[in-house]
Amino acid sequence: MTLSVADAIRTRRTIRHYRPDPVPAATLAALLDLAVEAPSSWNLQDRSIVVVSDAEGRARLARATGGQPQPQEAPVVLVFVAEPRAWRDDRLDVYDRARRNGAWSEEFVAGFAAESTAFQEGLERRGLLREYAVKDAMIAASFLMLAATELGLATSPMNGWDEAAVKRAIGIGDRDDLAIALLVSLGHPAEHRPHPGRRAPERNIFHGRYGG
Repeated sequence: MTLSVADAIRTRRTIRHYRPDPVPAATLAALLDLAVEAPSSWNLQDRSIVVVSDAEGRARLARATGGQPQPQEAPVVLVFVAEPRAWRDDRLDVYDRARRNGAWSEEFVAGFAAESTAFQEGLERRGLLREYAVKDAMIAASFLMLAATELGLATSPMNGWDEAAVKRAIGIGDRDDLAIALLVSLGHPAEHRPHPGRRAPERNIFHGRYGG
């Protein structure tokens, strides 16, 4: 059965325990393709996803998360890496693809390149590059979790990990230019978790001003 986006949002639960059944390679590839479709500030796409599916790699992540069960049981753990300095890299491939898709004109590319660089330089002066890159990575993780729900798979967005240990586990222990945004376990659920519910909308939704 195909779920609507609304149904996926309402039925997704955070699952901590998984069956050992593997995630089919084609399914994983489809989910990753959908994750990278997520919005990205200035189309920088300043996030990467490290797929950890081998037992040794998942064991390292389990230790980095203080022994949480998800990396030990789920067949796949996805590490979302934020790239705060990606804006300094060559972005010709981004511009070329946008041109080929008919989305950006040559004039737009020229102006966009200059404006986006100026914007990132402003973030750097204010110490906000990491924050923006982490936001981009988190949006991609959210897209993947909803897509996984639509395909009948379970996920768990994981906090409570040691960033330095996670970075060592995926081979970037010496990369101060990168940050870990989120870990997401992926697999077939071994438990059912009822929805605990959410607060009434009037508790968290305001119009015009906070608390108004």
